[in-house]
Amino acid sequence: MAGTRWWFPACRTWPNSHTFWRNQRVTVTGGAGFLGSFVVEKLRERGAAHIFIPRRQDYDLVQRDAVLALLHDARPDLIIHLAARVGGIGANLTHQAEYFYENLMMGTQLLHEAYVAGVPKFVAVGTICGYPKFAPIPFREEDLWNGYPGQACATWQTTCG
Repeated sequence: MAGTRWWFPACRTWPNSHTFWRNQRVTVTGGAGFLGSFVVEKLRERGAAHIFIPRRQDYDLVQRDAVLALLHDARPDLIIHLAARVGGIGANLTHQAEYFYENLMMGTQLLHEAYVAGVPKFVAVGTICGYPKFAPIPFREEDLWNGYPGQACATWQTTCG
């Protein structure tokens, strides 16, 4: 169909279709968190029956071995990566290097090992905090690199996205 953009060309169905989600094995890192629990709820509403929500005590995604174990245990068709080390403004300012490292390692290792394992789809979510403090509103993607991030806690988000 000329001019039509399909999200998932191989199956020719839109992601909100119950047919699409019914047989997908979806892993949602951070799926028990603030944003993640909402995403999991919406996936279930759309018919997703196989949702894997790894917990930090079982899979410390900073560690490569834990990432490999997660991929082995979940066998995902799709990963939605929402997990992050956060702690509020005070903690983020006090532990910038630690949070930067842990979030960088989680995102980088999970993306790389998912690629190596042949996971077909990977979605990573950023934050509005990555935009410069004085970016025009409404935000546009091309404004992301027009200055230093507005909050000190956002440095890792601009890097890892």
